[in-house]
Amino acid sequence: MIPRYARPEMTKLWEPESRFRIWFEIEAHACDALADLGVIPAEAAKAGWERGNFDIERIDEIEREVKHDVIAFLTSLAEYVGPEARFVHQGMTSSDVLDTCLNVQLVRASDILLRDLDELLAAIKRRAFEYKMTPCIGRSHGIHAEPVTFGLKMAEAYAEFSRCKDRLIAARKEIATCAISGAVGTFANIDPRVEEHVAKKLGLEPEPVSTQVIPRDRHAMFFATLAVIASSIERVAVEVRHLQRTEVLEAEEYFSPGQKGSSAMPHKRNPVLTENLTGLARMVRSYAFPAMENVALWHERDISHSSVERYIGPDATITLDFALARLTGVIDKLVVYPERMLKNLNKMGGLVHSQRVLLALTQAGVSREDSYRLVQRNAMRVWESDGQLQLLDLLKEDATVTEKLSTEQLEELFDLGYHLKHVDTIFRRVFGEA
Repeated sequence: MIPRYARPEMTKLWEPESRFRIWFEIEAHACDALADLGVIPAEAAKAGWERGNFDIERIDEIEREVKHDVIAFLTSLAEYVGPEARFVHQGMTSSDVLDTCLNVQLVRASDILLRDLDELLAAIKRRAFEYKMTPCIGRSHGIHAEPVTFGLKMAEAYAEFSRCKDRLIAARKEIATCAISGAVGTFANIDPRVEEHVAKKLGLEPEPVSTQVIPRDRHAMFFATLAVIASSIERVAVEVRHLQRTEVLEAEEYFSPGQKGSSAMPHKRNPVLTENLTGLARMVRSYAFPAMENVALWHERDISHSSVERYIGPDATITLDFALARLTGVIDKLVVYPERMLKNLNKMGGLVHSQRVLLALTQAGVSREDSYRLVQRNAMRVWESDGQLQLLDLLKEDATVTEKLSTEQLEELFDLGYHLKHVDTIFRRVFGEA
C-alpha cells in the first residue's frame, strides 16, 4: 500500500489494530458459545470480554521468538486475561482466526467500495442528464461514425458501473463466510454450533466445508470482481483521455487555479488524473491472478496463499477505493465543450449521414451493393478533401442518386435530430421512468 493512493477509512481497516481487534472478537465470541455449551466456565468467557486486550509491540516481540503470529497474539491476550486464558482457542486452529478475520475485512472493505460506487453513480447520472441531448460524434476504431450524445456516453458508464455494483454485492455475499471448524475442518474438537454463533455475531455465514481453510475459489472470485471494476474505471478514464487530446478537446479534466501541467511547458493541461487511473487499474487487475493461483492448496491446507493475501487484501481494496473516489471527482468536475463537439461532428462534410443515404437508396429500389457504391464514391471525395467538400452537395450533383432521391429527400436525410430520436428510450432503460 502506498499512502499517495490511499484513503483513511479503508487503510484503517487493514492496520494491525483492526486486525487484532477482529481476532479478539472471534476468540471472545467463540468462548461465549463454548460457555453456553458447557465446555468452558462462564466466568472464563466473561473474563475474556472484561480483561481481554493486546499489545501490538508485545505481539511483535513474542512473534520474533515463536515465529507464529496467532500464538504470539494469544500469548499477549493471556497476559491481560490471566488464568482464564487457558480456555481461549479451545478446539480451534489458527486458520479459524485468520480466515474468518480476512473475510470480515473483505466484507467491510466491500461496504466501503459499495458506498464509493454509489457516489460515482450519482455523479455520472447528474452529468448524463445534464448533457442528455448534447450531440457529439460517435467513433468506431477512433474514426468518425455516426452522431450520439454526450449524455449517452455517461449513460453507458452508469449502466456499466451499475453492473459493477451488482457484481460486488454478489462477491461480498460469496466472501462473507466463517470457519471455526478446527484442525482439518472436521469439528472433532469443537462443536459446529460455535461456528454458527461466531458467524452470526460477525455478520457472516458458516462455511459449508472448510477443510482447515475457507476455500480460496471464493477469494479468487472476489478479487476478480475488483479487477473487473478496475477495468471499467480504466475504460472511462481512457475515454476522457481521448476526448482531452488537443485535436479533439471535447472534454477535459478540471484544471484548478495554480495547477501546473509541465515543468518545461507552461501551456500544458494534461489528463493526469485519468492517466493515473489507468495505471491504478493495472495494479488492481494484477492482484486477481495470484488470487486465482491461491485456489490450489495442498490437501486440507498449506500457507502458500498467506503471503499473497497479506499483499493483495490491503493493496487491492485500498487502491480501488482511491481510484473510485478519484474517478468520481473527475466526472463531477469534468469540463465539457458542447460547441467543440458540434464542430467536430460537422468536421467531415456530413459523412456521418452516409448510412441514411444508403438505406434510402435501397428503399427507393437500388440494390444494396449499388447503393453502397454510389454513396461511397461521393463520400471518398469528401474524405480526400478533408471535409472541404460537403457530401450533401455532391449527392445533389450525382445524377444517378437524384434519379432516385429528390433534393428535398436528400436534405431530410441530413437531419441531426434523426439520430437522437431514441435517446429517451435508452435513458429509460438505464435510469428507469423517472
